[in-house]
Amino acid sequence: MTVLDKPARPAAPAQGTPPRGRRGTAWLLTAALAAGLLVLVPVAAGTGAYPIPVGDVLGSLLNRAGLGGTALDRVAESVLWNVRFPRIVLALLVGASLGCAGALMQGVFGNPLAEPGVIGVSSGAAVGAVAAIAFGFGFLGAWTVPVFAFASGLVTVLVVYVMARAGGRTEVVTLILTGIALNAFAGALIGLFLFFADTAAVNQITFWQLGSLAQATWPKVLGVLPCAVIGLGLAPLYARRLDLLALGERPARHLGVDVERLRVVLILVIALLTAAAVSVAGVIGFVGLVVPHLLRMMAGPGHRFLIPGSALLGALVLLGADLAARTVAEPAELPLGVLTALVGSPFFFWLLRRTRRRQGGWA
Repeated sequence: MTVLDKPARPAAPAQGTPPRGRRGTAWLLTAALAAGLLVLVPVAAGTGAYPIPVGDVLGSLLNRAGLGGTALDRVAESVLWNVRFPRIVLALLVGASLGCAGALMQGVFGNPLAEPGVIGVSSGAAVGAVAAIAFGFGFLGAWTVPVFAFASGLVTVLVVYVMARAGGRTEVVTLILTGIALNAFAGALIGLFLFFADTAAVNQITFWQLGSLAQATWPKVLGVLPCAVIGLGLAPLYARRLDLLALGERPARHLGVDVERLRVVLILVIALLTAAAVSVAGVIGFVGLVVPHLLRMMAGPGHRFLIPGSALLGALVLLGADLAARTVAEPAELPLGVLTALVGSPFFFWLLRRTRRRQGGWA
């Protein structure tokens, strides 16, 4: 066989493009997540102390949308539209924000252990929200708490970014120790604010510490919606650059990525998403850690799917967790942040041990 007779080699996939098999898996997962949300939303809306059949929930939705259906009695309509649906929409927004923030943070830091709760960003954002509540600040109206949460969350992210880098890379141990220190400092500040706050403010601050969607209302949904939409809309635009950054800082620069500018912009997006979630739901940990890893194990590390997929799975996970929180111990309600921590902590321990083994130890 001559050189001309040799079969041509298949062309290599373009940079940042996942193999065909993984692309197919990504599409299937996206469809499955979307279908899961379509199923879980009416189930969550009909489940609770006042049960409503799923068929009646769908009928009410169609009726409100002007597509037919039938309106329910006054009590059922009030339960659906004044209690259940605000809580469901808030769970979707918060879960999507936390899942997307986790995927972005792991890409920016180049570290599988990075997550807004683990490294102290959620606690830092909560400090700003708690300060606004404890001292009765209201000069920005409904935006006061989100703005304070955003500012303190941004400061926390910048502190983590500066302290976790050494020799041009992010160190795992430094990242975790920085998160421990920031969580402890944030807890101390929250305790100090509790000391100075009145009884009504103390009750609200307890809400931030435990994490909950029990006080969901449509005004709160509208308050967090712009932050979540902006953050979730901007994040996918940087997927290709995050794929290039995963090759290393020097190769990414040679391929035209302004690494420092990319990190600063995405740090702002992470702070915006985290502040949006914390400002209405309090501290809910481990969603941003677990969700991206589950998707990465199933469909690979490509950010073109990982970022929107993390938003979808984060929304699905938090909606399911909130449904469990309000139904497992009826008529009582479990704190949502406690429930996610109970499930997420063992996953974090496993991930920590696996990362240590792969890096040959940190001693």
